[in-house]
Amino acid sequence: MSSIFLRTPCTTSPLEITYIPTRQKIFFRGADKPEMIKSIKPVFGNIGVLWFEELDQFKGQEAIRKIEQSILRGGDLAWEFKTYNPPRTSANWVNAYVQVPKENQLQHHSTYLEVPEVWLGRTFIEEAEHLKQVNPLAYAHEYMGEVVGTGGQVFENVTIRNITNEEIAQFDQVGQGLDWGFYPDPLAWSKSHFDANRRILYIFDEYRANKMSNKQVYDILVQEKGYEPSQLIIADSAEPKSIADFRDYGANCRGAEKGADSVMYSMKWLQSLTEIVIDPVRCPSHMDEFLAYEYEQDKDGEYISAYPDRDNHFIDAVRYRTNLIWRRRGM
Repeated sequence: MSSIFLRTPCTTSPLEITYIPTRQKIFFRGADKPEMIKSIKPVFGNIGVLWFEELDQFKGQEAIRKIEQSILRGGDLAWEFKTYNPPRTSANWVNAYVQVPKENQLQHHSTYLEVPEVWLGRTFIEEAEHLKQVNPLAYAHEYMGEVVGTGGQVFENVTIRNITNEEIAQFDQVGQGLDWGFYPDPLAWSKSHFDANRRILYIFDEYRANKMSNKQVYDILVQEKGYEPSQLIIADSAEPKSIADFRDYGANCRGAEKGADSVMYSMKWLQSLTEIVIDPVRCPSHMDEFLAYEYEQDKDGEYISAYPDRDNHFIDAVRYRTNLIWRRRGM
């Protein structure tokens, strides 16, 4: 058996390369079915280097986590490399993923301008320069790796960054919103501070629940989220029974005031803010929804000025939280 192993350092099914002196291996695997990668197991030791090539082609963060959990086991030290060309729109999961800070992570961005011209050839350079002149937006994305958007993103004023405990301690205009849900639609609770002078909304806490009773949710908000009954929660008025439940538990809960075009008006108000700051660690569901939310498209794929009523539970919770603000004329 060992003689066969030594005579075949490279195999194609499965695709692997073996370094004969030490019998260390390089494994190559596709990731169409991440769960299949669980079968990788070295003869000895553990896998110490994991490389995701073309990261943007993977099927989201869950697929990446499944692979990491399968591969990076059994050792105290490992290196991960994730390489990709940034997708055009900030709503893409990769562009959102890299905005979440991680202490032991190094991010590097490079373009063709940073390598010797001889590596690329004069033709490549000329084509790049021509595109720069005739279509600067396409050049910015294709050659400079910039996230230039698709024209359909609703919220172009979102900033993803850590909101520090020191900042939160200074917040004095804090409000809470609640979008009711059970399953498959989640219940979404949102907490934020509005700086009226600078017109900046800081979203710094959230809670997401499926298949939980109103009492279970209320208890968690009190015990884990620091909710105090005197604090106002503005909830979706379409569920008066749920609002009544919360009031019976002791919460200061009221329904959002709605009216003709209230969805459109509240969305435009949020779009008009100088900035919507979302903490990616404290509020990942807010981040996912605000970055991915795009205008509706017609049958020809053209964007129209309509807001889709899907994948927007935390957006709705924010609209309810700010209901008493955007309804005031001049705000």
